[in-house]
Amino acid sequence: MVALVARVDRYQRRRSWLGFPLAVIYKFFDDRGPYLAAMVTYYGFVSLFPLLLLFLGALGFFLEANPGLREQLVHSALAGLPVIGPQLQRNITGFSGSGTRLAFSILGALYGGLGAMQAAQAGFNQIYGVPRNEQPNPALSRLRSLGLLLVLGGAVLLSTAAATLVAAADAIAGELGFGVRLLGYLLSFAINVGLFTAAMQLLTARNLHIRQVITGGLIAAAFWAVLQAEGARFLAHWLRHASALYGTFGLVLAALVWIYLQALVLMLSAEINMVASHRLWPRALLTPFTDDVELTEADRRLYTMYAAAHRFKGFETVRVSFSRPPRR
Repeated sequence: MVALVARVDRYQRRRSWLGFPLAVIYKFFDDRGPYLAAMVTYYGFVSLFPLLLLFLGALGFFLEANPGLREQLVHSALAGLPVIGPQLQRNITGFSGSGTRLAFSILGALYGGLGAMQAAQAGFNQIYGVPRNEQPNPALSRLRSLGLLLVLGGAVLLSTAAATLVAAADAIAGELGFGVRLLGYLLSFAINVGLFTAAMQLLTARNLHIRQVITGGLIAAAFWAVLQAEGARFLAHWLRHASALYGTFGLVLAALVWIYLQALVLMLSAEINMVASHRLWPRALLTPFTDDVELTEADRRLYTMYAAAHRFKGFETVRVSFSRPPRR
């Protein structure tokens, strides 16, 4: 058994097509990626319904005399949430805006949005091994989160507008033809690539070049397109069973699952960027499971980075040394 494991280890170390994805997975769990995604999911979920209420309240104020246009805008906004969107639209029929609702919606959206940005910054700084003393202090971090919320929120609105245009093109595809539809999808994909690339560049305290994050931006945009296409079927199945068990709470569970999948894609794409740009592969096959292992150079650099990331002061020095592993 030991000999077989050793052969598999040597095989994956010599082949990047196997060693690279293994290194990404190992680092993802080293950084507690599922937990980081869960934190973003919590704040994203908290901000989702206040944002919807804020949007609906604003429509209630400004389009009170044009209910047809208001319904069309609501449908376009919720169309980006597979399965959840139509469910939400049925549950918010007849919603009207008021000053109190708007005030609470703004407060809730700010709390959730800033929290999501804070959680995303913490996750990305952990992924990139940024020492604590090099991360923004609590006040600057929240100001940075507010700026990121405005910038990335504007980009999301632009992406949503492009998706709406694509949907409109689908509706009249018989007149405009396949070329216009394809152009719409390419435009939407390009905007999403720019959005994810900008997010990965801005959410970390490191100064990253475009070439260091574009790979993750492309992968995240591709995964997003798959989630939009295939996520509907998955969520439909999930919501059908969840609703049977939990009733209305099934909608809440489906929304949590949907946001969590997006957060996982974001964190995993950041890990891909980090491993690729710093060439953090191959990893030792058994390194997550035992100390009885011969570390690779990538292992040593990663464990050194993990230790240095806990430096709290600029005048604090962290030194890392490795002794020989125990003999088998």
